[in-house]
Amino acid sequence: MALASTYSATVEGVTAHSVTVEANVGPGLPGMHIVGLGDKAVGESRDRIRTAVANSGLPWPRTKIMVSLSPANLPKAGSQFDLPIALAVLASMDPVIERRLKGCLVVGELGLSGQLRRVDGILQIILDALHSVPLRTIEHIVIPAGNAQEAALVGHPSVRIAQSLTEAWQWLAGERELPGLEKVDHVVRSVPVADFRDVVGQEQERRAFEIAAAGAHHILMIGAPGSGKSMLAERLPSILPELSSQQVVEATAIHSISGESSGEVIGQAPFVAPHPSLSKAALIGGGSGIPRPGAVSHAHHGVLFLDEVSEIPADTLDGLRVPLEKGEVRLTRARREVVYPANFQLVMAANPCRCGVDVPEKCTCRPMERVNYLRNVSGPLRDRVDISLRTSSVGAVVGRADNEPSEAIAQRVLAARDRAKHRWEKAGVRAATNSRVAGATLRRHFPADDAGMAVIEGALANGDITQRGVDRILRLSWTIADLAGAERPSLEHVFDALELRASKERGVLV
Repeated sequence: MALASTYSATVEGVTAHSVTVEANVGPGLPGMHIVGLGDKAVGESRDRIRTAVANSGLPWPRTKIMVSLSPANLPKAGSQFDLPIALAVLASMDPVIERRLKGCLVVGELGLSGQLRRVDGILQIILDALHSVPLRTIEHIVIPAGNAQEAALVGHPSVRIAQSLTEAWQWLAGERELPGLEKVDHVVRSVPVADFRDVVGQEQERRAFEIAAAGAHHILMIGAPGSGKSMLAERLPSILPELSSQQVVEATAIHSISGESSGEVIGQAPFVAPHPSLSKAALIGGGSGIPRPGAVSHAHHGVLFLDEVSEIPADTLDGLRVPLEKGEVRLTRARREVVYPANFQLVMAANPCRCGVDVPEKCTCRPMERVNYLRNVSGPLRDRVDISLRTSSVGAVVGRADNEPSEAIAQRVLAARDRAKHRWEKAGVRAATNSRVAGATLRRHFPADDAGMAVIEGALANGDITQRGVDRILRLSWTIADLAGAERPSLEHVFDALELRASKERGVLV
């Protein structure tokens, strides 16, 4: 009998777990058996591996082959085990290569020709290999060439790039070298496709989006079809700050896990706009087997735009409450919990009623139909939205030409965020943006000036705003003050914040 082993990995949520791949070749009827709680893709790998080895001109043992993927109680999904299984089987017949393979972590899907194909979750796999205690002895990480661009974000001298099974085998045999990677330290932000330069007029809407970007506040827009709701939402990423290196890795990793990435790097704030007919699983995440990330996770460090929000079921929308509050999604399947990050900025848009006419005299809907049109947006969800905005009708913007580009707005947004970050760090507050600061902290240590607080307290006493509304007003006031370069929110800033939430506090969506 001959035994060989190597390491591989499986991804569960945003965590990669190391997997030991063992291949034993011994007497018995020819055939390969794989054990270790693998999914259908792992089971199908037997035929892919045999064909790929044959087409690569490598010898395949004509005897019984037993492959074990351990730990046995860990579910394993994906086709990344093709290459490590093939190499372990082949190495079992060569003691020299078997010893070298022990110090490697290998991932890669095999094509029938022996060429390697990219796999999902490569960033998590490499990070786990570099930081996991059981894998500290790994000398090399072998990945497909199709994953090279993603892997460069966490490039490491131990990473080796292989194009095919033949290349990997020849490298193990010492017959050739495999190229390595160079870490990408800076990601250049690509030019946004959508720019606020294209938005004509609509000063109120542009100002509201600037405030939203500066403080990471969520927005609800109500307006007639064609009033620019989608146009405004699509341009929000163009005024958000550039992603940090860590945020680029996190955003790219989510798309890699979901299998929606073709190897490209997510270099700027993602913009995710799912169809209103999406299910709760598509929005939050889920599915059979290991749950997959949903739209809220795909929008991590970016914007989630829900158009025609009135068409989305209430149960689906209520699934947003926890991600908005916690910045993550926890999905439980078969006694295992998977956690996905979901720190996004929410933008919702809807028509004023079913007929979509913004002029009451021309609306064909009955009064109660207009009142109940957005009942699917629950009170707790509405309360998490800081800014309510009615978009201007087409007639109100024709002839105006305020074509300030996104670049100019983004500079003000960045300056405001820097002011906020410096303030919260100096005060020991764990918050990256104003929208994340606890209400109690604002009320006790960071109130508006006396005149501003008097207005807020008066509105609370009159029942115009709720106690939670006070916190929202203070957060908005601080963002407006940061944009103005003020040291503290003044009466003017408080009035502006009240205007952005006034309709909400009266119980009316704009």
